[in-house]
Parts: sequence; structure tokens; C-alpha cells
Amino acid sequence: MADLENKTRLDRWLWAARFYKTRALACAAVSAGKVNILGQRVKSSRAVKVADCFEIIRGVERFEVIVQQLGDKRGSAQIAQLLYLETDASKVLREHQVQQRKLATLARPQSDHKPNKQERRKIRSFTGKE
Repeated sequence: MADLENKTRLDRWLWAARFYKTRALACAAVSAGKVNILGQRVKSSRAVKVADCFEIIRGVERFEVIVQQLGDKRGSAQIAQLLYLETDASKVLREHQVQQRKLATLARPQSDHKPNKQERRKIRSFTGKE
């Protein structure tokens, strides 16, 4: 009986840990292969255990987390952060990717205004779109 109480579904844990806004999104991410354990795809009904190591891909962000506590109820962000521990390598990699994205946005040309009618025509003729 005690063993049954210490089980939490993966989609519920991901939702409680605030990686996804809804359980449906968490379930869809697991089905799409965005959540892995030791490089293997898992099902959303998989039982999460303490000390499991998950790789979670959410958009352009990639997290590698170790389960610290089980939880199936969504609480505040402070409580959610107690459920897992992100590895140091994951933190460093995410920070590096954030810096790369910031540098990439600075490299793009930015305009101070919307193009007027004449500028739009030049853009269309240059890109070949009509």
C-alpha cells in the first residue's frame, strides 16, 4: 500500500513541477518524444521515482533534471522548484544558449520605423514576392 502512494505519473509530475502549463501539454510533449530518461522515450503514464534523471525539451530550452520529490498537485513556483534539481551542465548550457540568442538578435538589422509604400515596393521587388 505504501508503494502505491509513492507513485506519480510523469505527465502529472511535469505539470506539478511547472514545466508545462497543463497536463494535456505535458502529455503531448511526452508523446512527441520531448521528455527522455537516459536517452529513451517514455510514456506519460510512467511512474516517476526519486533520483530519476529526465531530459526535458521545451521550445528551444533543454533541461536535464533529477527528481528530488514527488508531487502530483500544482503549487506555487517555490514549491515546484523543490521537486527537482537541475544539473550544473544543464544550467551552463542554457545560459550559453541565452547569450547566443541575445547576440543573434543584436546582429539582425533593426529599423526605427515601419517601411512606407515606396520602401515596401523595393522590398517586394528585391525579395521577388508580389
